[in-house]
Amino acid sequence: MLVETRPADPKKLIKGAVADWEIIIGMEVHAQVTSEAKLFSGASTEFGRPPNSNVSLVDAAMPGMLPVINEECVRQAVRTGLGLHAQINEHSVFDRKNYFYPDLPQGYQISQFKSPIVGEGEVVLDMPEGQVKVGIERLHLEQDAGKSIHDQDPNNSFVDLNRSGVALMEIVSKPDLRSSDEARAYVTKLRTILRYLGTCDGDMEKGNLRADVNVSVRKPGEPFGTRCEIKNVNSIRFIGQAVEYEARRQIGILEDGGKIDQETRLFDPGRGETRSMRSKEEAHDYRYFPDPDLLPLDLPDGLIEELKKDLPELPDDKKARFQKEYGLSAYDADVLVAEKASADFFETVAKGRDGKLAANWVINELFGRLNKEGKDIETSPVSAAQLGSLVDLIKDQTISGKIAKDVFEIVWTDGGDPKEIVETRGLKQVTDTGAIEKAVDEIIAANPDKAEQARAKPGMLGWFVGQVMKSTGGKANPQAVSDLLKAKLGVE
Repeated sequence: MLVETRPADPKKLIKGAVADWEIIIGMEVHAQVTSEAKLFSGASTEFGRPPNSNVSLVDAAMPGMLPVINEECVRQAVRTGLGLHAQINEHSVFDRKNYFYPDLPQGYQISQFKSPIVGEGEVVLDMPEGQVKVGIERLHLEQDAGKSIHDQDPNNSFVDLNRSGVALMEIVSKPDLRSSDEARAYVTKLRTILRYLGTCDGDMEKGNLRADVNVSVRKPGEPFGTRCEIKNVNSIRFIGQAVEYEARRQIGILEDGGKIDQETRLFDPGRGETRSMRSKEEAHDYRYFPDPDLLPLDLPDGLIEELKKDLPELPDDKKARFQKEYGLSAYDADVLVAEKASADFFETVAKGRDGKLAANWVINELFGRLNKEGKDIETSPVSAAQLGSLVDLIKDQTISGKIAKDVFEIVWTDGGDPKEIVETRGLKQVTDTGAIEKAVDEIIAANPDKAEQARAKPGMLGWFVGQVMKSTGGKANPQAVSDLLKAKLGVE
């Protein structure tokens, strides 16, 4: 039975034709465990190999083959549970989930049903309106199925067993999500945590992270409605679209006097809609029972504490530290910790420097350019050392912000040490007040009408600053220019 865990938020309600409706969303995220071998065999998990080349006799379900648990997959599941602040169950059991499909050669999937390895936990989302706490119901280990291929021959289907037996963590949330934005934010945050832990690479394009999205609607205060499950959504953007479409589809049916059928649906990205896959009421009973080939999984004494000691600093802790240590806003810290590589890059730039200035250049200049060029932090043409050097030049007023952008462009295109570039190209900022005063006097003398206007309307001062900076090739110290102009024009 579903239990109410969160009151309705009027801002998140969807307006229907006759009433306001609340979306209820729960997630079942399947994350491929980072491991060189499969869950119960020594076969490789390398992506992109030719079909059926990563298949052991166990994966192919040859007679007499017995599964042997991969210890590293167990350790990765425990690490993930700890990262989700979840209960780790020292005793868990593997079960057989029985169903028949061409890409499941055993005729059953080894999973965990009543006794999972990880119990209840929590993921905290930082939403614009405040924090949202999403409960984790459980995390269990299971083996993946193979892949049926239907588009290579008009008359035949093929089966690739490379994924068969690959270790998955199924992370089941409580029905605590109330909008498509929250659904996207949840999967984004969960993927970030997994990447920090190193337990899943979160690559959705390769199918290493995919979500089953359970959606229902209700009028505020009423019991949960009948839910529909949208299977195997492999894009955060598609998750949001699927939730929006499915919620409005259900609202339309209910407001027309119909009822929602519990069913499994698929999301069609091309049409931006969900479509029926099969009725849940007609689904087969999986007939779970403990796998007779596998003993119950009892964690060794001290394993949980050992793994806990080796956990990395996780996103929420890193965000809090960035705010305190570097004086960053919550937004800037959020952007920087979204990917571990980005956070590490920023720390290299910011260590011993002005944190806010470093964050500004990492987020606005570097990230902006990387996004424009379709690159990521690992392939950045500008290193953390180079950007740190540029921040130093700005901070000690060797160059202005405008010149700094020109230097950044040179480093991005041609490489090099920013300090040497500034020196050899004569880009140092002019701080000699005599030289700046001469330029100021010339601009005022050439524009007497505008000088009178500026005395009456101090807002005009910016035009003069721009002209002086232009006349000095952007090398004049902007603050010195502003101070001299105010003094000469008598503007406060």
